[in-house]
Amino acid sequence: MSFLPARGKAETATRRLVPTLAVVAVAGLLTAAAIAPQRLPTAAAQPAEQRHGALGALDGQELELVQAAIAGAPVERDGFAAEAPPPPVWASAPEVPIPDEGTIKAIGYQMAMAVGWDENEWRCLAALWQRESNWNPLSGNAVSGAYGIPQALPGEKMASAGADWQTNPATQIAWGIGYIQSRYGTPCGAWAHSEESGWY
Repeated sequence: MSFLPARGKAETATRRLVPTLAVVAVAGLLTAAAIAPQRLPTAAAQPAEQRHGALGALDGQELELVQAAIAGAPVERDGFAAEAPPPPVWASAPEVPIPDEGTIKAIGYQMAMAVGWDENEWRCLAALWQRESNWNPLSGNAVSGAYGIPQALPGEKMASAGADWQTNPATQIAWGIGYIQSRYGTPCGAWAHSEESGWY
């Protein structure tokens, strides 16, 4: 005979019942899963518009959009119109001739071609350094301390390209090309910045 108060008996019964209910619930879920397994539709069972798309063949409208985008024409889909963004336009540099052999500019031209820049990039580089130093390896800015053909600031930075940075045009040009590549990517990128801000 138990002498637990009524409340204690109810708590004991609840403690025994909860684990039993949990086991029954889990068993029920496992049984339901075994009887009716869920399957993802196979590719063959999917409608064509679901099978094709970004990772498969393009439908007619998608193909139209891609072709229009390539051509740069405005496109419309689902009531929304869009245009491809225009390609970046760099400031155009003045025309310059290929420099005469034996000149400082000729060294710059050869080094620019050696890194894979084209004639347009050469024009930007020629104009940029014409503006900065007139291609003079001894050019110094008394106010800012910039020095040399690329007007490195301070000039001592060019020591990373060679100990003769103060007088050797090739050393200065090599440093200047590396600077432009790391900061602007190309001479035309540097020229565009110079046109906009007056420095690069």
